[in-house]
Amino acid sequence: MSEFHHVSVLLEECMEGLNIRPDGIYVDGTLGGAGHSSRIVQKLVSGRLIGIDRDTEALEAAGKRLEPYGDRVTLVHSDFCDLSKVLDDLGIPRVDGILLDLGVSSPQLDEVERGFSYMADAPLDMRMNREDSRDAREIVNGWSYEELKRILYEYGEERYAPQIASAICRRREEKPIETTLELVDIIRSAMPASALREKQHPAKRSFQAIRIAVNDELNDLSKVLEDAIPRLNPGGRLCVITFHSLEDRIVKNAFAAAAKGCTCPPNFPVCVCGKKPQVTIITRKPIVSGDQELNENPRARSAKLRICEKL
Repeated sequence: MSEFHHVSVLLEECMEGLNIRPDGIYVDGTLGGAGHSSRIVQKLVSGRLIGIDRDTEALEAAGKRLEPYGDRVTLVHSDFCDLSKVLDDLGIPRVDGILLDLGVSSPQLDEVERGFSYMADAPLDMRMNREDSRDAREIVNGWSYEELKRILYEYGEERYAPQIASAICRRREEKPIETTLELVDIIRSAMPASALREKQHPAKRSFQAIRIAVNDELNDLSKVLEDAIPRLNPGGRLCVITFHSLEDRIVKNAFAAAAKGCTCPPNFPVCVCGKKPQVTIITRKPIVSGDQELNENPRARSAKLRICEKL
């Protein structure tokens, strides 16, 4: 295993967005290499940091990095969608801030055997939690044509989804598809020459789609957003960094719904649902990386940070 080192995206913006109090309780739901968490805990005096990650290698690396901060830090091996259970198990009813960085960490991308990359040959895996049973090999070889087409369309926004799904199904009838570069070749074979000449790697959208399906990322995101806002203290902040339009849309809509409160039809003369606004939105437009960060970390190019505050 290579050393787990991850460059944190929008670090200063997140610190400002969380509005950290020295005695507050904060959750980093996507701990990774603890880049964001190490900055959070430095600002705490009597406060506490809860770090959650489903990748055991990330937890191990983060534990070493955060070791100097002792009992100010609690690390939990879990999925961020289980946020409420984690807090219940720790006896914490509410917190003062929650951070979610939805990017795949650099070590996961760079560690070839994890199977996230379309640039190097590796077993088809893509599991963020290696203890999960479902991997990319199962999806590529076992899911129906219709399901493959659906995830390529919905999760990858891949316009050649029918052709790619058909090519995958034809190839796996001959023998199982085992490696990332096998899959890349199949994707290439299904796309027209004009698409292969585009700047973006032809397999990027398909790999994104399969990774999202393997890790059930969009359903997990919807669940954690639903659970996170009620677990904030008044004045507590929720900061979410997304990396593609599907995630950003889910976050934007969840924040808007929580800020609106009332769900009555527009033609109702008075509110009958009784739902009140839960948050105020701090970022009307998402915060993006500046030129300096983009020069230092090109992977930050698609990052968007949205922030809301509990009323």
